[in-house]
Amino acid sequence: MSLDVDVDHRRGSFHLEARFTAAPGLTALFGRSGSGKTSLVNIVGGLIRPDRGRIAVDGQVLVDTERGLFVPAHRRRIGYVFQDSRLFPHLSVRRNLLYGRWFARGGGGAKADLGTVVDLLGIGHLLERHPDSLSGGEKQRVAIGRALLAKPRLLLMDEPLASLDEARRAEILPYIERLRDEAGVPILYVSHSVAEVARLATTVVVLADGKVSAVGPVQDILPLADATDGGAVLDATVSCHDEAFQLSILQSLAGELQVPRLPVPVGAPVRAYIRARDVMLSLQPPTDISALNVLAGTIAGISPAGSAQADIRLDCNGATLMARVTAKSVDRLGLAAGRPVYAVVKSVSFERG
Repeated sequence: MSLDVDVDHRRGSFHLEARFTAAPGLTALFGRSGSGKTSLVNIVGGLIRPDRGRIAVDGQVLVDTERGLFVPAHRRRIGYVFQDSRLFPHLSVRRNLLYGRWFARGGGGAKADLGTVVDLLGIGHLLERHPDSLSGGEKQRVAIGRALLAKPRLLLMDEPLASLDEARRAEILPYIERLRDEAGVPILYVSHSVAEVARLATTVVVLADGKVSAVGPVQDILPLADATDGGAVLDATVSCHDEAFQLSILQSLAGELQVPRLPVPVGAPVRAYIRARDVMLSLQPPTDISALNVLAGTIAGISPAGSAQADIRLDCNGATLMARVTAKSVDRLGLAAGRPVYAVVKSVSFERG
């Protein structure tokens, strides 16, 4: 399924102009607070009527202001998961889930079988409990299940992990991955977290001051969107675990990476996000250093990053890596396009893929 958005909307002094097409999978709306992410999701969901625009899901038009067409929210078959779960406190988990089925209409959309959704989200043991006895992560899984049981053609998730602590976020992320890969429904996901987007997104739409500044695959767009630091996304596979030192060994096109032990089986795909600030460069293979990860590469390009720094783009066996170094280091080491170097990676944000 595809999502086509072309809208123009003013609210006070804020002007939202957004135009993009999202491929199947999870499309992340990424940007700082106030960039227009939630406003755009609310327009797609039918909670805001845009001044001008057209929205279509899998070819079915939901908004077309030129034709005077505006399908109301309750007829769009769009599931919405908010920052807070918004479960009915007086209903059990089972009855909260079944409430979602009352909105299911017609064929298509997400898998709407109760057993399938319960298994997908791992909530079978929660069915007879009430929301006040659930953790934040469990509540969000139930909220996602309720949205799926409405058989949505599109699922909107507005920063669903924002109110959770780190442990609860880690608990729910694998279920969102399964949702992306197995539920058969496209997801529009709002986040300002680089780590979340690196882990979950298929496509990234970057919003800044109400405007779409970039759209494309996560590997291409996220490094550009992380304007503060920059970085690169590497696809990798877990080749083995070093139980003695509690490490996982990842194989990527750029080379081998060793990271703290991941709770995933050998062979699992992962995504590593490496910030440019966490990469040092050496002209010789470094020895006797504490860093575990050293990748060989060739300088593909150099661009200034302010008056005192430069971003170095590396080609590591066909994979792109970024390093941010001082302008003095560029001069002192004689760094230039085509020069072979060694990238010393100080930290890896490893995310299950």
